[in-house]
Amino acid sequence: MIPRYTRREMGRIWSEQARFQKWLEVEIATAEVEASLGVIPAEAAKAIRERGAFEVERIQAIEAEVRHDVIAFTQNVAEHVGIEARYLHYGLTSNDIIDTAQALQIRDAVGLLEKDLAQLGEVLKRRAREFRATPMVGRTHGVHAEPITFGLKFANWYSENVRNQRRLRAAGEDLRVGKISGAVGTFAHLGPEVEAKICERLGLRAAAISNQVIQRDRHAAFLCTLAIVGATLEKIALEIRHLQRTEVREAEEFFSEKQKGSSAMPHKRNPITTEQICGLARVLRGNAQAGLENVALWHERDISHSSVERIVLADSCILLDYLLAKTTDILDRLLVYPERMQANLDLTHGLVFSGQLLLDLTEAGVSREDAYRLVQRNAMETWRTGKDFRQLIESDPEITSRVKPETIAAAFDLKRHLRNVDKVIDRALAESSEG
Repeated sequence: MIPRYTRREMGRIWSEQARFQKWLEVEIATAEVEASLGVIPAEAAKAIRERGAFEVERIQAIEAEVRHDVIAFTQNVAEHVGIEARYLHYGLTSNDIIDTAQALQIRDAVGLLEKDLAQLGEVLKRRAREFRATPMVGRTHGVHAEPITFGLKFANWYSENVRNQRRLRAAGEDLRVGKISGAVGTFAHLGPEVEAKICERLGLRAAAISNQVIQRDRHAAFLCTLAIVGATLEKIALEIRHLQRTEVREAEEFFSEKQKGSSAMPHKRNPITTEQICGLARVLRGNAQAGLENVALWHERDISHSSVERIVLADSCILLDYLLAKTTDILDRLLVYPERMQANLDLTHGLVFSGQLLLDLTEAGVSREDAYRLVQRNAMETWRTGKDFRQLIESDPEITSRVKPETIAAAFDLKRHLRNVDKVIDRALAESSEG
């Protein structure tokens, strides 16, 4: 089993304890910057840092009475700080704290997701190399097309994972911003220079402009990015589900000795985890839709986005962390059957080589329309009767009179079809998320 970060760790980032701790970090940073600029007494900032504390249960009890979470929080912290608490939350509005602290939570969550994606990439790269020369049939529209290798699939997934790493990093960076601009973004009580120093102390950038909130296009882009990553995981899972079908059975999820597939049919080995991944990817897309709905708010801000974000940001991060761990584990322990891949490649009696014959005939001077007709005529005979395609081609005088026997033999050479696969895989695996 490969090491991974647990869902518990991601869950802690989005816990009530962690949320209020981030609020306190923003309050402390604000007080210390204000003290350094002479806005509040240095003794007050010192007291807020040294004695600032809270209890989740106490905040909840106060909020039940005042019906305002930030007021409940500051009141609880003030109980610990004492008289100097009159300078707590000085010059701030609620969302100066909420949005800036939420940026810190998202930054931490992105850090874990980046590690998850890196672990997935390591497994994809290893298995792409392992199966780089394992031939199988490629399928388009679910129908046999031309030969590929199983490693090519893994390399393709690896390349997509690299793009997802870049997307996540960009979306996370776009949200690594805070705001201390006041109730409507005018800095009526504290200047932009105060905001800049507070954000810098917290490891954030100051948003170039805000109203009462950081604009929600940033959050929508983040949720859409998580949904895209989820769509990639669904794509991988769906492929495995297809490959695990009894009629195909080229690969399947690991099935433990004590595992059961059906309450009624003891023979069943079902792709339950990949089905779960496909289902839960839909939740990420639904959350992304909710994020898009949050972009449009009344005037300088309303509260319609707040309740939604309490669900979708935490749930999407926790869910994607879970799906990445599941997908990585599935691919790490995926059962692969090369003999079955070869059997399925041979299933259509050589039809997968028809494309090269088409090209060979056109190179011999046959019009493309006539070449297509000649090859398709024999291909349809193979479909109908199951006769060997190569034998039909070699028995067709209209074809053998135009191309040499060695040309026909070369058209059916599997190695010739796969001669560039190594180059493609190496090119894909050379990609870096830093690029």
